[in-house]
Amino acid sequence: MRQSKFMQHACTLLLIIFALFFIVHAEEVNFNYPSIDHDSDISFYEGPKQDVSYALNKHESVRNVILLIGDGMGPAQVTLARTSSVGLAGKLHMETLPVTGRVRTHSADNVVTDSAASGTAMACGVKTNNGMIGMTPDGTQYTSILEAAQKDGMLTGLVATSAITHATPASFASHVKSRNNEVTIAEHLIEQQINVLLGGGRHFFLHKSETGSKRKDNKNLITDAMKLGYKVIKDRSEIYGLKESHVLGLFQLDAMTTQASEPMLDEMTSAAIGLLNKPSGYILTRPLYKGFFLMVEGSQIDWRCHSNDAKGCIRQTLLFDQAVKSAMDFAVKDKHTLVIVTADHETGGLTLVKRSKTQLAPKWSTKSHSGIPVPLYAYGPGAENFMGTLDNTEIPRKIAKLLRISDFPKPRK
Repeated sequence: MRQSKFMQHACTLLLIIFALFFIVHAEEVNFNYPSIDHDSDISFYEGPKQDVSYALNKHESVRNVILLIGDGMGPAQVTLARTSSVGLAGKLHMETLPVTGRVRTHSADNVVTDSAASGTAMACGVKTNNGMIGMTPDGTQYTSILEAAQKDGMLTGLVATSAITHATPASFASHVKSRNNEVTIAEHLIEQQINVLLGGGRHFFLHKSETGSKRKDNKNLITDAMKLGYKVIKDRSEIYGLKESHVLGLFQLDAMTTQASEPMLDEMTSAAIGLLNKPSGYILTRPLYKGFFLMVEGSQIDWRCHSNDAKGCIRQTLLFDQAVKSAMDFAVKDKHTLVIVTADHETGGLTLVKRSKTQLAPKWSTKSHSGIPVPLYAYGPGAENFMGTLDNTEIPRKIAKLLRISDFPKPRK
């Protein structure tokens, strides 16, 4: 009898432990990210030629800056994507850039950053708390490098595969206490009159009466954008042949699917460059054309890594690397364009262990972000300033110096 009661108690205890484990595990993986098909096909990827080599370009001035951010992309993500696509001896496009460095990513209030704090650091040159956008922990708003470039007469653009209102793109043109306030972020993006905005997130721009809208007020940001001179597009076919000074492309209600029915990240990058790059002497309503600043985010590397989805991580990293190729194809010909490739943080605590003599196997240590430094690659005039170990706040400060933008970082007036 005693043994029977003991067994009953033991079984009950095991059930309780199992239930607690399930609850904790369920909470751990509930990141509220959009449901996207886990397509693992990487046949689209075209790696660089084996003999490609880019030299430092120290003798030209910087006119344009293309900053490419692989959200969640740590060194292991790069290695996994490379070995899965071009092999152990190959290189991704980002790995052909001549300058390499690594970037520390901690935030003001946490050893492990989120995309809002890290985005703010890379945009505004200051540390902030996790979750905050474009301001320091005390609420002081800081000018972003995009806003400073725009004020200096440069054209500007933001491209992302997430909603364009997501934390990283938002950090370059918005100032809110919470990254979750995407309705207000959408307003800031339009008010800032950024020349090119391409990504998802249409439901934050639609009037509340329209299907799928996330707004609860009477604002219609699509109409507002058109009144400000934006050409608004939402289909892949519309991305070609654009010539307008301002383009708002919102290709999904929420995040993009990164499938071929939409413009892919490299296509959006090429389209943005085409819109922002003007002939020498081109005159706008502003002063003489002074170049452009473009931020491109491969947003969904992070989401795949949150799910510990190795195949999805590989695909998203390679999609991002194709965008790097688009940037490099332009920069090599232009000779006045600085290209910087980096990440806001690493996600998943990914390590690569031996599966066989010829294969690596991915191992994940978390479903959240980690605190390890992330890689940085650079090419073009001024690229040598980004070698070594940097804090993420140094990136926009160095860009500002190369663009001869004084008094940066600084609070907004």
